[in-house]
Formats: sequence, C-alpha cells, structure tokens
Amino acid sequence: MKKIPESFGLDIARVLEVEDSHSSEVFKVILTSGEIVYVKYPYSKLKYQRELDSFNILNEKVRIPKLLDFNSETFLLSELKGRPLSKNDPPNIAYQVGVLHAKMHNVRPHEDIIYSGIKNEYPHWNTFVEQMFEGFKENVKSAIDKDLYNKSILKFEQMKNNLPEPDGPCFIHMDFRPANIIVDNDKVTGVIDFESVRFGSSEIDFTKIYRDYLRFDADVFGAYKEGYRSVRPLIDLNLVLPFYEFTNAFMSIGWCVKRGITENQSFYDASLETLITLINREESHE
Repeated sequence: MKKIPESFGLDIARVLEVEDSHSSEVFKVILTSGEIVYVKYPYSKLKYQRELDSFNILNEKVRIPKLLDFNSETFLLSELKGRPLSKNDPPNIAYQVGVLHAKMHNVRPHEDIIYSGIKNEYPHWNTFVEQMFEGFKENVKSAIDKDLYNKSILKFEQMKNNLPEPDGPCFIHMDFRPANIIVDNDKVTGVIDFESVRFGSSEIDFTKIYRDYLRFDADVFGAYKEGYRSVRPLIDLNLVLPFYEFTNAFMSIGWCVKRGITENQSFYDASLETLITLINREESHE
C-alpha cells in the first residue's frame, strides 16, 4: 500500500505485486468498486521516459493500456482484460498477434518531433546492433567457458555480415514476448511494457515471440505470418532469426550477470543452454 501514490486518489481494496516484471515494479490494484488498475514504477528514468513517449506515439494506433495518471516516477494504467499469451494458444490467436505486431511496426517516427526517451536507431542500425552486443561482452566473458566465449565472438562477426538491408524505420518493442501480450478468451486485447522501445529495423523484434511462442507449432507460426502480412510486408525471417536468436542468448547471459545470476538463475541457465545449442548448430552447418 505504501508504494501507491496518494496523489492518484485511489479507493483501494487490495494490492498485489505483478511477478513477471523483470525490471520495473508493477502492482495490480483492486479498487473498492471492483475496478482493476495498475501502478508501475519503471526501472530507470530513461525507461520511464520511453514508456511515457510510447503512450503518446501509440495512442489510437495500437491497443495498449490507457495512461490514467502519472507523476515524475510512476504511471497509473488501465487494465487490459485477459491473461498473458501462452505458448499453447492456437493459430487464431497467433494471427491476431501477427496483426498487432505489424500495426506496431507500421508506426514511424515523425521528423518534426524530438522524443525525450526513444531514439531512432535506424539510420545507423548495424552500429546499434554491434554496440548492444559489445555492451554485454565483459559480463558474458566472466560467466561462461572461455572456448564458448571465443566461439561466440567469432560467430557474431561472421553472422552479422549476412544480414539483409534493415526494414524500417519501425517502432520496435524490443521485448515482444508472451508475458507482454494480453489475451482474453479468443481475442488479443493488446500489448504492454514499453521500457525498451526504439525506432529501428523490424528484424530484431521477432526474436522473443519466436523463441517463446511461434517455434513450437508450424500452424501457429504460419497463422502469425499470415496476420502480419495482412498489414505490412514481412521480411524473410530465415535470414534474420538465427542471428538474433544467437545475440539474444548471448546478451541475456550478460543481463543476468548485471542483475545477479542467483536472482535470475533459471533465465541464465536457459540462455546458456540456448547459446551452446546455437553455436553447435552453426558449427555443424559449416
């Protein structure tokens, strides 16, 4: 209760902490009227500003929570009815996820607007990707086998040269995964969590939704692609997914080191297993 700003003037019946929020603090607030709202404390000032920018950019373009109120560090958000997307959700849901994702990618930066938190990385996309990878190298180096680390560095240099021309500039979520996609019965009600967003190439944004949902069922993957293509052209995912699966696993290990391996042990273990699998797979294809 102490975490809920009095300035929001809420008549609170109950407060529950949202567990699947890896960076920010999020609280589900049940009001005495029975209405549900959410209070969110972003992890940093930059993430706060990205989120605030996103509410203005995406309003009426993509289904997102309504920004009911905010102060210098906290957001009061409406509820998107439903539950997080599950890897068992069927093709009709995947089609809608594809539509939602494409609509978000259709949002482009306005040349006459300067955003406070969201950068347009598209003009120097390859440099941006390299800098992201570089930013985690020392953390990863301290946490994995030396031979695996050296192979990863070599593989990054080899694979990045095979990327196609960037697709964009698009509004990219950077954390488009099931926990951030809300489903109510047979309808996708929207997407949440805009702390990592950028303008850039769509190619990076398929990584997590493929890792956690699309790869398990060919029909689901096909329906997603059909939904996406109903809004905008879809790049050849076969050209980009192997590279971004690899870089995501590598950087996820670095993220766990920064935030604490013990506190994120299962995510670290899964990321390490994925990295080893991908390195072995690439070596077998050589």
